[in-house]
Amino acid sequence: LHLAARPRAPFQRATPPAMPPRLRAPYLACWMLGALCWRLKPRPLLVSGLGYAARRLHRTSALYRAAAAAPVEKQEVDPTAYRENRIRSLKELPEVYPHVWPVDATVAELIKRFGDLPDGERDEAAVFTIAGRVKSKRTSGAKLRFYDLVSDGSQIQLMCSQQTHEGDDFAEVHDIFQRGDIIGVRGCIGRSKRGELSIFPSSVKLLSPCLHMLPSDYSGLKDQETRYRKRYLDLMINEDVRKTFVMRSQIVSFIRDYLITRNFLEVETPMMNTLHGGASARPFITHLNELDLKLNMRVAPELYLKMLVIGGVDRVFEIGRNFRNEGIDLTHNPEFTSCEFYMAYADYNQLMDMTEDMLSNMVMKLKCSHQFEYHPDGPEKDPITVDFSAPWPRISMVEEIEKQAGVTLPRDFASEEARQALDDLAKSHKIDCPTPRTAARLLDKLCGHFIEDRIVNPTFIVEHPQIMSPLAKWHRTKPGLTERFELFVNGRELCNAYTELNDPERQLACFQDQARAKDAGDDEAQVVDYGYVTALEYGLPPTGGWGLGVDRLVMLLADKHNIKEVILFPMMKPQAAPAKEPSASAGPSGDR
Repeated sequence: LHLAARPRAPFQRATPPAMPPRLRAPYLACWMLGALCWRLKPRPLLVSGLGYAARRLHRTSALYRAAAAAPVEKQEVDPTAYRENRIRSLKELPEVYPHVWPVDATVAELIKRFGDLPDGERDEAAVFTIAGRVKSKRTSGAKLRFYDLVSDGSQIQLMCSQQTHEGDDFAEVHDIFQRGDIIGVRGCIGRSKRGELSIFPSSVKLLSPCLHMLPSDYSGLKDQETRYRKRYLDLMINEDVRKTFVMRSQIVSFIRDYLITRNFLEVETPMMNTLHGGASARPFITHLNELDLKLNMRVAPELYLKMLVIGGVDRVFEIGRNFRNEGIDLTHNPEFTSCEFYMAYADYNQLMDMTEDMLSNMVMKLKCSHQFEYHPDGPEKDPITVDFSAPWPRISMVEEIEKQAGVTLPRDFASEEARQALDDLAKSHKIDCPTPRTAARLLDKLCGHFIEDRIVNPTFIVEHPQIMSPLAKWHRTKPGLTERFELFVNGRELCNAYTELNDPERQLACFQDQARAKDAGDDEAQVVDYGYVTALEYGLPPTGGWGLGVDRLVMLLADKHNIKEVILFPMMKPQAAPAKEPSASAGPSGDR
């Protein structure tokens, strides 16, 4: 009888689905009664007992099969059909998009306040109104619904029962809700018998429906293209994404607080100008219709900030966007965030000390240690350990290239002799350098090969040649070099700083050298900015200038190897337009 009650498919033994809890007891009772009758042997008892058992088993197996065949709450497979069906069902509701929901508490506040509530206890006097997005929905019978509600990164369970629901429309109200919907909840707080902090709602309301089928909680959202193009969906599904951007905010706040407590003034400078200066980069070009004027998006705010120092703002900084019309790869995005500060009466040695102090303390605050693991090739590859403990090594650029290559380089890097020596060295080590093969570009490639690619822990590369640094001041004791440093970690540049060049005559000569390089085909070379040279003639005090790439720092501390992971809306190649764009008018109306 036990075997006969199990469903079978032709020519194979079928495995029945899990038996519903309400059917387990009668099924077990029938089985035990049959076994008892068989053991006792008296014929009348045996016949009547087996007859009763057979009837119960027949009824139980019928209920079992009916329960197994009953429809299970699940989303439709076809996303287009899901959206159309959802819109159709929502049009029957009197109100879909209410104007307001009076929230008086957040999920995070409730978790913090009632975190020590005992299991099974409910505080009927503690009634709150909250709101959030439905992450998951579960049903237990006709009179009980469970939801996981997420709000601002925190999650709490809703235990909705017909007993506490206001009104007699419990089933109708809860049949509306789907995963992804934003709902409002009013009810008391407590803890379930299993220890889950929960809201026990007296009323729930749909605030904004989700018309699309969300990815599964288990599989998540993995496709990178979808994640970057639909960051809102990425934030909904993948909890770690939110943590990355919380860390980004913490990093920016730490930098801002560090500088403000040292009497720096935060300012904003123009994003567009007729000239692009402050860095060697190819600009974006736009057009101002009112003045019929071609403008360049800024590549760096440097020159404006130094003009403010000339004007008497001794300590100034800006955190903002820069735009460079260059490649897109794992570490470059056309628009990126930087922090630049300028400090009167300081030089590059003081800025190196400040950099060590700022970043080592930042790492300790965010990571609780100076050492942490980083996956440079992605989370599936082996990690490296990065140590931000100060002091950090300081390597002279030209001297280290000579040491690693076993050569001696001419110090007059503006000469053709020096350029040819650098060219020969690059060729002998098979170092690729696109044309034009200027001395500055060759030095940059040689530095990458012999120094940058070998760095793991924070290291300062110092004393760059003047030909690479048109805005940096000449070195006090080493001809042809400058008082400049770059901070590298794991082969990537994080900071660039130097003692500022404040001699207007020398600055003009450096600009003119850059203009000649531009005429020779170097489209990243700077142009002559006569307005800035004139400003220098009014007197720039001895000044140290410093710049940091915020995105790359976030990549390092958040353990991301792709810059798109730390920019909310990164630059993406446009997709082909869909055959039919969904019409806003096709959606559910507000009040009907």
